[in-house]
Amino acid sequence: MPRSPVPRLAFGLLVAVLLLVAVTPVFAQSGTHVVQPGENLFRIALRYGVDVDALAQANGITNTWQIYAGQTLTLPGSGPAETGAVPQPESPLPAATTPVYHTVQRGEYLASIARAYGLTPEQLIQLNNLANPNLIYAGQQLLVSTGGAPVEAPVEAAEAPAPEEAAAPVTSYTVQPGDHLASIAARFGLSWTQLAQANNLLNADHIQAGQQLIIPSASSTALSPDLGIVEAPAAPPAVVTTGRSIIVDLSDSRIYAYENGQLVRNVLVSTGLPATPTVTGDFAIQRKYVSQLMTGPGYYLPDVPYVLYFYQGYAIHGTYWHNNFGVPMSHGCVNLPTPEAEWFFHFADIGTPVRVQY
Repeated sequence: MPRSPVPRLAFGLLVAVLLLVAVTPVFAQSGTHVVQPGENLFRIALRYGVDVDALAQANGITNTWQIYAGQTLTLPGSGPAETGAVPQPESPLPAATTPVYHTVQRGEYLASIARAYGLTPEQLIQLNNLANPNLIYAGQQLLVSTGGAPVEAPVEAAEAPAPEEAAAPVTSYTVQPGDHLASIAARFGLSWTQLAQANNLLNADHIQAGQQLIIPSASSTALSPDLGIVEAPAAPPAVVTTGRSIIVDLSDSRIYAYENGQLVRNVLVSTGLPATPTVTGDFAIQRKYVSQLMTGPGYYLPDVPYVLYFYQGYAIHGTYWHNNFGVPMSHGCVNLPTPEAEWFFHFADIGTPVRVQY
């Protein structure tokens, strides 16, 4: 007697349902996604068929490469419940009784990681005893919480004087072996840019044991933590005297920013290698991208931050894959430290003049 087709049909329907469940995205709850290790915002947006900018906006994300495993993302269009309650963003630093570590991702830098966990860069330096805060790398484990009392801001080693004994202000400091500018600045309640400006340091990464540094007053109005290193005796003249402009000087591996003919910032950069030189001439900013995949012969660089194209495929952009600024390293682009690239990204509008010269 032939077998009834009903059991086979039921079995086939069961298999189809299981397959459908297997390929359906798993939500932490309706309209959300929990970030898994190795994921980035672009892949998540692609997975759910949403625009990456809309996903970033829905979650208040400014830097689209800065997400972390365990973070809960709200998917665009899901919206709050009908009660009108507005979902509150999760704290990036969960309460814990054990140490919490952050794995550095490509494109991240110390200030952005500290900000994500409600810390200051100085606190993160202190927690991890970092000798060079500008040198962190993808995959590095950084301690962001000891699991106990909150991290205290760094304090000066010397005890505060009694009220009737006003201490003499510190006016200089002798660099010790292993010191770097950021740690010295934090010790005296300054930013590294203030310390660099006070000492006319054109290369903030180059200090040496025995060097005498002037320690300015933290309240000095002549210094601003928002400005870059602006002292540059050999700076070239501005391209224009009205509005903003940029000069990339290949002879000293520096980029200069001007406003109304006045120098406002200059930074050490890496430009093109001899086989792939940086183009020279007068150009203008053509396109801007917060981050972008860059590929070519011998390189694959996802999420390159703060990209400013000024001529064809040539761009000014942030760099997470090396810290060798001042030495030709690129395939023709102008490599900046990521925090500096962010500054230039907000400084330059479409049409800002760019001159590349020797």
